[in-house]
Amino acid sequence: MEWKKYWDLLTIIALSLLLDLLIFYFPDSLMRKVLGLAFVLFFPGYVFITALFPNRKELDNLERLALSFGLSIAVVPLIGLGLNYTPWGIRLTPVLVSLTIFNVIFALAAMYRRAKAFDPWVPWITLEDIKRELEWDQASRVDKALTVVLIAAIITSVGVLAYVVTHPPKPGEAFTEFYILGPEGKAADYPPTELKVGQNGTVIIGIVNHEGRNVTYYVQIWLVNLTWDNTTNTTIVYEMYPMPGWFNVTLPSVPVNIEGNWTPQFETNYTFSIDKPGKWQVWFLLFKDKPPELPPPAPPNGNYAETEARNLILKAINGTIQSLKLNVEVRP
Repeated sequence: MEWKKYWDLLTIIALSLLLDLLIFYFPDSLMRKVLGLAFVLFFPGYVFITALFPNRKELDNLERLALSFGLSIAVVPLIGLGLNYTPWGIRLTPVLVSLTIFNVIFALAAMYRRAKAFDPWVPWITLEDIKRELEWDQASRVDKALTVVLIAAIITSVGVLAYVVTHPPKPGEAFTEFYILGPEGKAADYPPTELKVGQNGTVIIGIVNHEGRNVTYYVQIWLVNLTWDNTTNTTIVYEMYPMPGWFNVTLPSVPVNIEGNWTPQFETNYTFSIDKPGKWQVWFLLFKDKPPELPPPAPPNGNYAETEARNLILKAINGTIQSLKLNVEVRP
């Protein structure tokens, strides 16, 4: 087998395998980004077209080039769609392995088809080959101009896309993850909705900073008794007591990881008990940089329902304060 006859397909196989190694061992290298563009936008369509049309006269070179880009853009989303219905999902490793297998299989198929072709197409290598393939000497001025414009448009498009990928914009949205988990660290097995007076309940409070800067978080916990008045469409707060365990923590910003498994940044156990029977809500309020001050002085009975602190719960209900709540019925 003359390897020069298959140099393009062998190169694609080698570069696909090289990209796999770069991603796992040198994930931040510039070569990974450059190869990644070709791996996604050119290789799949090229090997597919070459396998389908191995003969020289079936397609000209510009058609092969354009179809290689176009089919790559069509094939890659279809592979992702298929992965979405598998246990692996659309993640870096499954996508990488799937595309590598696709490139290798169709490259081998293209080599087989080229070996059996009557007049096999092999991409040009020298400037003279390019002129001959484009029939440059026999082409009219208009054809030459259109060819130059088409080639320039393809090169410009690839260059712009490469710049966008290698210089991604800064994330446009800053946010904070705020969550509560059951005592086993799962989004289940929360404290029972029914407790006895003085019985302990435990949750895990978690915070993850994606704000793009260091943030000091303040968490307030309130015990609230409220109802919704359907006639006036308003929330009526009857009782509101601060619960022990308020805390603050300063966290650095961490990037959003969509490729690997989710990991917590800050978690703390919070154990509480309620010494009054009734239907209660335990509200967890999250504030950034500085907490709101309680209205001085504290009410004699400790009930803040008739103070400005009531607005904290109302804002939490309206979504203007990041918050979480637990509904608990306390029995004697």
